[in-house]
Amino acid sequence: MLRPLATLINRSLRIYWRIAKPVTFGVRAVVLGPDGRLLLVKHTYDKYWYLPGGAMKRGEAAEAALRREVKEEIGIADLAIERKLGTYVSTREGKRDTIEVFVARAAALGKRQRLEIAAAEWFAPEALPEGVSPATQRRIAEFQGKQPVQPVW
Repeated sequence: MLRPLATLINRSLRIYWRIAKPVTFGVRAVVLGPDGRLLLVKHTYDKYWYLPGGAMKRGEAAEAALRREVKEEIGIADLAIERKLGTYVSTREGKRDTIEVFVARAAALGKRQRLEIAAAEWFAPEALPEGVSPATQRRIAEFQGKQPVQPVW
């Protein structure tokens, strides 16, 4: 029941973004576990695996937004942010979205917020699951030094 509702909300937002063309700000992170595996999340309203993160609130600092998002969505209360990977811009969904991406560490997952997050799992960098979004694949390759950081999401 929750998945169809989340999908409907997401589709409605995408229509709104195409009409209103808002400027938005978001955060994501390459989150590493103690064993070096990467954390990926799958949303209830989408088919891809993504880096965890979300929207920044007005006046909120990027690092504070990242900590809030990972705590709300996947229950990580103690996120150690190590550095910023890059700043990216996306206009693909009709809005102008600026995304700050960080590299962080976490010891373990907490309780997942089930309305938005269908799954949250650790993966070895060399054994990512099927269905990782193209932008997430690029960010992971940039993190690994396999390609330079590109500002386009």
